[in-house]
Amino acid sequence: MHIPAPSLSALRAFEAAARHLSLTRAAEELHVTAGALSHQIRGLEELLGVKLFERKVRAIALTAAGRQLYPGLQVGFGQIRDAVASLDTVKASNILVVSTSPGLTSKWLAPRLYRFSNDYADIDVRISSSLNNANFETDGVDIAVRNMPVNPPIDPALHFEKFIDISLVAVCSPRLIEKYGPVKNAKDLARLPLIHDESLSPRVRAPNWSEWFSAAGVADVDLRRGLHFNSADHALDAAGEGAGVLLAHDLLAYDGLRTGRLVIAVKQALPSGRAFHLVWPKGRKASAAAEGFRRWIKEEVAATDWTKVKGRNSDANN
Repeated sequence: MHIPAPSLSALRAFEAAARHLSLTRAAEELHVTAGALSHQIRGLEELLGVKLFERKVRAIALTAAGRQLYPGLQVGFGQIRDAVASLDTVKASNILVVSTSPGLTSKWLAPRLYRFSNDYADIDVRISSSLNNANFETDGVDIAVRNMPVNPPIDPALHFEKFIDISLVAVCSPRLIEKYGPVKNAKDLARLPLIHDESLSPRVRAPNWSEWFSAAGVADVDLRRGLHFNSADHALDAAGEGAGVLLAHDLLAYDGLRTGRLVIAVKQALPSGRAFHLVWPKGRKASAAAEGFRRWIKEEVAATDWTKVKGRNSDANN
């Protein structure tokens, strides 16, 4: 006997009701009313010419025909759900969440990120800027870039990969030099207004103007004066506007120096004992997107042309 093919919606209504053995719960899952669900099931029973459920006062139970029909539909709809869910995995594999500090994001990473997108057009990269350490379990972060000691302590939960050492250079706007006159050495620089980047304070002890002047052999400089910022990018913006001389991370200052918005006031780079590292969790296979980002950022740093920066010590970075 030929039985007309039931509608997919009627079969789905039966499968959900059989799985839950509850019309109410099945209706909630399918976002329909219990009455509408019951109507679909009755239509299916009429089409097939059999009863699929025994309707009791507060429950339903499968009949012999229902028990025969249900397993095949359970497998079929289960495979459909799995197939649809697999799309989320495909989409997630193309999403890369990178955690970086605001300063690195604004002054170095963001202007270059289009090149990563050009090379990896199928990856949806998302930047999460924060000075807080990424929580790889709860924040959805795949890989982080962090300012850390050159040799960070071993962490059983994390991989660290250094990609560039950080040196500190005294930078300012060319207009500041024009206003105050030539700066030939650190003693001349001491009379200029200073800018202090305190973005790492008080979490870590980072080199500051005191160490820079000490290395230059200049004492008795009033280091209380000047502007203080807790954001590296804000400090660099102030230096670019002529507000003073900033002891800046050389990588963050690179674009300003390359374009002439900033100049190195005195040719003395101070090794910071710190470096930018790539950080990602152990025990989790790195995605192809994260591996691509690791390769790209190291290649991008290697391509940095410091010969375009006047007044920078050639050995200030590796």
